[in-house]
Amino acid sequence: MSDLVGALEVGGSHVSAGRVDLAQYRVDPSGIRRFTLGADSSREELLDTISRAALEIGLPEITRWGIAVPGPFDYENGVSKIRGVAKLDRLYGVDMRDRLSRALGLEQPERMRFLNDAQAFVLGEWWAGAAKGHARAMGVTLGTGLGSGFLADGEIVVSGHGVPPEARLDLIPFRAGAVEDVLSSRGIVAAFGPKIEVSEIARQAREGVPAAVTVFREFGSALGEFLQPWVVRFAPTCLVFGGAITRAWDLFADEFARSCPEAARLERCGPADRLDEAPLLGAALHAVRGQSDSA
Repeated sequence: MSDLVGALEVGGSHVSAGRVDLAQYRVDPSGIRRFTLGADSSREELLDTISRAALEIGLPEITRWGIAVPGPFDYENGVSKIRGVAKLDRLYGVDMRDRLSRALGLEQPERMRFLNDAQAFVLGEWWAGAAKGHARAMGVTLGTGLGSGFLADGEIVVSGHGVPPEARLDLIPFRAGAVEDVLSSRGIVAAFGPKIEVSEIARQAREGVPAAVTVFREFGSALGEFLQPWVVRFAPTCLVFGGAITRAWDLFADEFARSCPEAARLERCGPADRLDEAPLLGAALHAVRGQSDSA
């Protein structure tokens, strides 16, 4: 079996692609390719971009693929059920496994496996990052939306005590509304006022602009308030954060800690060690788990 596995992460604004070296627990030094998913792209244009990302890293020896995608999604069959994720709504009903397998000339489509992007993130961090060695780990991704993943002994947990329905924290109401109206990129932008990128608001906050500083402090407080009961219920030893907003961790970490005192007891709490790589690593690991070389 080749030590290289192809991996894709499909997000609300981009698709990332990389070859994962299983033996080295890392994305191959050839690096991660990132392609923008245009806001006005049609269904075919989105599919072409995702396929192009896969082809960019595809090699003859890569016969296994892991694809991290947001939900809702039929992960077993590779069919998109996405609703409410901006442009990705246009992929609703698409058989992604069939489309990508044909684009890649993959003779055994069953070797392409799909996984929720937040679950792929925390699995990748457990395999080769901040959550390594932790019996119970909880991952939260902060970006276009709010993602969540729960692990026990390295296995993804989707139900049971301390786990929200479908293991999705984004389904839990917050402050009498949708949690993603507050804990997401659009929540930060709406709180700030002017329609500018979160990265620009973060830049202003680091320069001491009061309105920007306040937005991130309030974001951290809200994040801690929302996560506190779930940290208590699931009782992880590690809580790891990913997603683009996590790059501004220094701007909201203190307020998060104040409003989520349970986080103080954890052995590890903070940003991912492999922020960009983790979803690809987790998707690749999922692709090979439970599969024999002839599968």
